[in-house]
Amino acid sequence: MPHTEFTVHPVSPTLGAEIRGLDLSQPLRPATASALADALDRHLVLVFRGQALSDADLVRVSGHFGPLDKAPITENGRLHAPGHEEVYVISNVTENGRPIGALGAGESVWHADMTYLETPPYASSLYALEVPAEGGDTGFLSMFAAYDALPEALKRRVERLSIKHDSTTNSGGYLRQGFAPPTDVATSPGTVHPLVIAHPVTGARALLLGRRPHAHISGLSVAESEALLDEIWAAAVRPELAWHHRWRVGDLVMWDNRWTMHRRDPFPDDQRRRMHRTQIAVPGRASENAAA
Repeated sequence: MPHTEFTVHPVSPTLGAEIRGLDLSQPLRPATASALADALDRHLVLVFRGQALSDADLVRVSGHFGPLDKAPITENGRLHAPGHEEVYVISNVTENGRPIGALGAGESVWHADMTYLETPPYASSLYALEVPAEGGDTGFLSMFAAYDALPEALKRRVERLSIKHDSTTNSGGYLRQGFAPPTDVATSPGTVHPLVIAHPVTGARALLLGRRPHAHISGLSVAESEALLDEIWAAAVRPELAWHHRWRVGDLVMWDNRWTMHRRDPFPDDQRRRMHRTQIAVPGRASENAAA
């Protein structure tokens, strides 16, 4: 049933919807938050255009979906917005000779966030404060669609396999603090997850790929693993399955990290990009109510 406070407008055949009619700087009623959690579960990515949010607003809105993690330790240290440890700064801007955020201006590869953890985070919110005139778009890919795109023989082959998710580098290719560069993907640090996972309610099957660099399929030689991963990625990660968001200042985008991958297009380093992000650890009350 459509919600009376907002409307939902799908943006692609596989995932994503624009939510219209809400001013997120104002408090959300519990029923509205629950309906948004339901929309996120259905569409995997939600876009809210034209918002004017403080960091406190971003924390409040994100907190309706579940408890928030603190900003992670990045290649430039733990960089969070002043007074808000939950707000992670993503930027190429340098002030007084020091970067104010992480991930710079380069390309980020297709990935899901922090799949090297035993329980990867549930979702993220990303709010645009400054955007470049060109580049810097964010692509999203449904991992349900990625699984469905596999040939039947490949589906049967990967069904019971597991994959190790590298913990040494982040999505921009930067080495995480405290780690040495990986020299052997078969023995380098990481967490093993099933390659194919199922939605706990619908049973729909999805791939859990994490990231391509330094991944390794358990039980295979490095050469066998690399060849099979190349085959999986070629079949599953195709442009026609993805949707790319062109950012405007004031956009808030939320995505379900469990069932999607995302990536950022590169942009000129001399153009400023500043985004504030929160990470939602696990589904909270609104999400649980939506699934009930």
